[in-house]
Amino acid sequence: MNRQAQAAVLFLLGAALLHAGFTDLYLRYVKAGLRPMLLASGVVLVAAALATVWYEWRAKKEGHAEHAEHAEHAEHAEYAEPAEPAEHAEHAEHAEHAEHAEHGGQEEHLASEAAHSGHAHREPRVSWLLVLPLLALILVAPPALGSYSALRTGTALQQPYGYADLPADGTLRLSLVDYAGRAIYDHGRSLKGRQIKVAGFVALDRTGAPFLVRMALNCCAADAQPVKIGLTGQIPPVLQPDTWLELTGTYTARRAKDPVNHGPIPYLDVTAARPVPAPNDPYDESWNN
Repeated sequence: MNRQAQAAVLFLLGAALLHAGFTDLYLRYVKAGLRPMLLASGVVLVAAALATVWYEWRAKKEGHAEHAEHAEHAEHAEYAEPAEPAEHAEHAEHAEHAEHAEHGGQEEHLASEAAHSGHAHREPRVSWLLVLPLLALILVAPPALGSYSALRTGTALQQPYGYADLPADGTLRLSLVDYAGRAIYDHGRSLKGRQIKVAGFVALDRTGAPFLVRMALNCCAADAQPVKIGLTGQIPPVLQPDTWLELTGTYTARRAKDPVNHGPIPYLDVTAARPVPAPNDPYDESWNN
């Protein structure tokens, strides 16, 4: 891969990062808080590509100027006045020595230049691997992690440092993570007797038991972990995995252990359910707040 190809790959990769950062595509890879860093990375890559092109253009321009200067000196030397007859023999001898030295120097210079161009400027082929993430960004927009990953990863529910105050009356609209944390670690004290609404996607275990899930991120999709709640009560008779639902229900003290890591899974006593579109940000970050 030469410098021009490197510059092209860097420019396209930077442009792809900027495209992902200015749209919701980046949410499939990293959490929302990393958007500024993603955009900054794209700007740096584009700037590096443009700088590479500029330095290569300047080096070629300087090389052409130097070559023209050498040609001009050679032309002047060719049309210089001939030496006096008395000094002709001595001048010819010096010219012969100079010619041998010049040819020797040229051969040495050409050999050095060939070795330099053949080895010093040859870039490692492994740099072509930069094309792979570029193709992935351009050609493949991966779906958000869903029920397949959720059922093969243990619940990531963690005890929060504290709980925000809830409205004194009316239906409580809670994130799935907030409900799960209050149900397990606060033993549902702030939830008892209240109507609750939560949203998430459906996952069905091997027995067909339904769970409502949100995937939580520390940094990026590679470290995504699920938070799950079990469902009981008036569950819809037909549930499809990865379908997004908004559930209305009440707190129940029922709980289970995740078969993957034995973490706690609370339950919600469902009274109503309706399908909802998947959110722009499919990953719930509230467990880290």
